[in-house]
Amino acid sequence: MKRWDVPALLWAVVVCALVLHSGYLWLGKRLAPDADILALLPTEQRDATVRQAFNQTIDAATQRVIVLIGADDWSASKRAADAYGVVLAGQTRMIEPIAAENAADSDIIKMFYGNRLGLLAARQEAELKSRPAEYWAETALGRLYSPFGGLKPGAWQDDPFGLFAGWLQERAGETPVRPRDGRLFVSDDMRDYIVLPMTVKVPAFSLEALQTVVPLLERARRAALQAVPQAEVLTAGVILHSAAAAEQARREVSFIGLGSTIGIVLLTWAVFRSLKPIAWVMLSIAVGCLAALSITWLLFDRIHALTLVFGASLIGVAQDYGIYYLCSRLDEDCPADTRQLFRRVLPALALALITTVIGYLALALTPFPGLRQMAVFSAVGLVFAWLTVACWFPPLARGGRLRVGGFAQGYREAAACWPRFRRTAPAFVGAALFLLLACVGLSRLEARDDIRLLQNPPADLLAQQMKLGRLLDAPSPVQFYLVRGATADAVLEREEALKRRLDPLIANHVIRGYSALSNWVPPAQSWAERRALIETKLLSADGALSLVARRIGEDRGWVDAARDRLLGAGAPVPIDDFLKSRVGEPVRHLWLGRTDGGYAGVVALRGMTYGGLPELRSAANGLEGVAWVDRIDEISSLLGRYRRYMGWVVFFSYFAVCALLYPRYRVAAWRVLAPTAIASLATLAILGAAGQGLQLFHMLALMLLLGIGVDYGIFLQEKNPDIAAAWLAVGISAASTLLSFGLLALSRTPALQAFGLTMLIGIAAVWLTAPCFAGADRKRSKKIKEAD
Repeated sequence: MKRWDVPALLWAVVVCALVLHSGYLWLGKRLAPDADILALLPTEQRDATVRQAFNQTIDAATQRVIVLIGADDWSASKRAADAYGVVLAGQTRMIEPIAAENAADSDIIKMFYGNRLGLLAARQEAELKSRPAEYWAETALGRLYSPFGGLKPGAWQDDPFGLFAGWLQERAGETPVRPRDGRLFVSDDMRDYIVLPMTVKVPAFSLEALQTVVPLLERARRAALQAVPQAEVLTAGVILHSAAAAEQARREVSFIGLGSTIGIVLLTWAVFRSLKPIAWVMLSIAVGCLAALSITWLLFDRIHALTLVFGASLIGVAQDYGIYYLCSRLDEDCPADTRQLFRRVLPALALALITTVIGYLALALTPFPGLRQMAVFSAVGLVFAWLTVACWFPPLARGGRLRVGGFAQGYREAAACWPRFRRTAPAFVGAALFLLLACVGLSRLEARDDIRLLQNPPADLLAQQMKLGRLLDAPSPVQFYLVRGATADAVLEREEALKRRLDPLIANHVIRGYSALSNWVPPAQSWAERRALIETKLLSADGALSLVARRIGEDRGWVDAARDRLLGAGAPVPIDDFLKSRVGEPVRHLWLGRTDGGYAGVVALRGMTYGGLPELRSAANGLEGVAWVDRIDEISSLLGRYRRYMGWVVFFSYFAVCALLYPRYRVAAWRVLAPTAIASLATLAILGAAGQGLQLFHMLALMLLLGIGVDYGIFLQEKNPDIAAAWLAVGISAASTLLSFGLLALSRTPALQAFGLTMLIGIAAVWLTAPCFAGADRKRSKKIKEAD
């Protein structure tokens, strides 16, 4: 057995294992890419309670789907909703409608009727403190004699002043949704919408959810429109965004992967006019992709959809090593022994792999799990593609030098016509002019750090969610107040203090309202103070109840009986009892319960405006245990912090790579790095001139540009003074990389689009400038050849 056959056979065993494992993932485990955008975000959090609050508010929405079906009149809305429900009937294993009676007033009345005396609406509490007894007597008489005296949850004697009724109305005001004909409905100026809240019974990001629940909802939507063509069906839910992201990722992976593959095949054919080199290059790419898929899944136990989209661009990079090896066989002095040829090109291939992997692994320096996964996926793919070249190409490529076609021959000859950088006056004038133009572009570059750049949902889906959010007055799950205390009652008391600061903001239309557990279960002290206020103002000897008795001709005995009946209301409802009930289900996610430092709860806001964020943030100032949480601002700030951090990493990485190159290239090392440095400056200047906001993904792309761009400098410097073969390898590699990242620049995901655009401009610039710095250090080139 020949020496080269042993590593080839061992590598064949490894590749067979990869094929079997990948087959298991796709066919056996039915691997589905994760489309959860939150999986891309940092898992680290300065405060575990903040993380728990955020996760709890998000989890409450993850498994929910809300559907609004509206028409011009109520009967048409009911027909459309009935048609929608017929499709969902019998599918409760996957999705289950939430019964309308869950929100019935009777449940609320039943739970709180026994302790009604301590429950007061904010407006009524203020009026009790300011209004005279005569006002409350008139209120009670109006409720007694008027058929339109407002909500009457029980006998008039049980709530003569309408305090409990007022509290119920305030609770009902937390949502515009109302019961009607056994359904839930909400309306605007044009339509009555039936509200269909549903719970998804399977994980929202699972393959089953994407393949069954989403198509089921679409069939139900079409059925509703078929029954009432003029109806409007609005649907919102995390599962819909997950499905849209997965479908977008599938299209982009196919588009980028197929486009890159076709481009590489055509380029390889144009150069070698043979199917064998094409097969060999595609083999190395295939092994790299299989390994990336398998090892990423083993390390992370999930693969994000954006990882596959980003990984599809790996095709344009993984072929570099095979192309360089094959182009080296075009040299006139190419040795017949493929083992000797590989030994000659090994230093260049090894340095190229190391620098590129360093560029990819820079993504792993960020706290973003999604970027770490992309880094591992790409680095593993490159390593395995390189090993495929090392183990299989020498035995496969036996049989003499390769020949090239006319197109490739003409391209090789163009290398001799390329201008070379020399220490001359015109060269320095050109460098000064470049720096001047670069400074102009850089001066226009502005930072733009925004979490929303991570995903770009379909416009129609976003429009539906925004309209549905306005109609339902839904609170924001990512911006809220976190309230903590040593005891549960202390949390409720601090929520009350916060709400007193928020009430003026409601009056000034900064927000439309807030949701908190203390709205339903007041702290013991507040409940006792309100009860005492009612006794003093309404139930005392000279209070409003006595005035009512005189007006209706009742004696003191009637007053005492009515007073005893009202005071017989018991203690506040315990928090646990409320949360376990159907009434407490809508606000259950607002209570965190016992945490590391005591207890915690969330106060959610409805109808927030972007301009009101400073006032909302300052509302928590000075309140003990109250903190404003803005997850959007937090992640955006983190993106900005790591953008600056990665900028310094890129800067110092040039020195690290230079140190890596110096032992082999000595004083010529700067020539290997110069094209990439120029390309990075040019890229940033062009982005600034084009009005592109600088973000973290631009900096990550510049780091990867350093890794890939240095490869071209290495290839050309290794072949001094004859760079024709290396120039051909660089041309094929650059064209393939441009194609891959050019297609990535067409992604609908803004972050990937920024990454691809940066790489597209940068690789093009490296390609054009790399030959200008090759072929100058002839003495060093001679030493390299003698060493080989």
